[in-house]
Amino acid sequence: MEPFLRTLDYNRGAGAEVFEYLRCVRCAFTTLANVPADVSKYYVPGYHLLPENDAAVEAGVAHDKYKIDLVRQFVPTGRLLEIGPSWGAFCILAERAGFAVQAIEMDRACCEFLERRAGVRVICRSDEADALNELGPLDVIAAWHVMEHLKDPWRLLHAAAQRLAPGGVLVLALPNPHAMQFKVLGRFWAHVDAPRHLHLIPPKVLQARAESEGLVQELCTTRDFGSLRWNVFGWQHSLPHLTSRAFAKRILRLAGRMVAWLLQPIESREGYGAAYTAVFRKPRPGK
Repeated sequence: MEPFLRTLDYNRGAGAEVFEYLRCVRCAFTTLANVPADVSKYYVPGYHLLPENDAAVEAGVAHDKYKIDLVRQFVPTGRLLEIGPSWGAFCILAERAGFAVQAIEMDRACCEFLERRAGVRVICRSDEADALNELGPLDVIAAWHVMEHLKDPWRLLHAAAQRLAPGGVLVLALPNPHAMQFKVLGRFWAHVDAPRHLHLIPPKVLQARAESEGLVQELCTTRDFGSLRWNVFGWQHSLPHLTSRAFAKRILRLAGRMVAWLLQPIESREGYGAAYTAVFRKPRPGK
């Protein structure tokens, strides 16, 4: 590993500390060197915005519909666990699709909302791997933009591989450290998200780790619906970081959508997008 970039908490502005990332010159795995002793204080109030009414719930559910559509391409029904669901739009979708749903979430307000609004069984704990080890076999484990937040993502990957039933799938979405946006924007890229993102994991590194746990990659793409949507997010939320002036930030946020539209032909090419989705299956015995 060698020094790669120095950055600030541009996304949330929760402090003035300088954060230093290291990067592997061989595989591009990127990791935060000076992880704060208490990362939780950087998950500022409002990080999880709970819906205020049924209309807001339905809007969030509609926003996440692509997720359940993707999952059902690999497993049509069964026992599903979401790790890091926030207030649970995907959990609600999965329940409506006929899955038996459980969740692991560290935010207590989100846990209470999920149990009250959706009736989902939630394990409210910050150690996701430890909680996962307590569960029975699962047909689907989904973690949408969670792995990059974990101090030890490989521990969670191991626990997930152990808990998957034969034929079950692990569905992961992560920022793409090979993204064109990252090359252009560097420390200002919204998906660096220091210090909440402790790692940026290249697709090939994730695949190698998953295969070492006995999983088989079924999909890895930057071109699925969800990943493509992160391209627009990336420009809109990164360009304002280039200035400290409030008016200029508003202009750059508006300009971000135009930049995303202009660069769509490039970013929609495989491997160039801001995020990727990967699906791994646990083989059935004898296969």
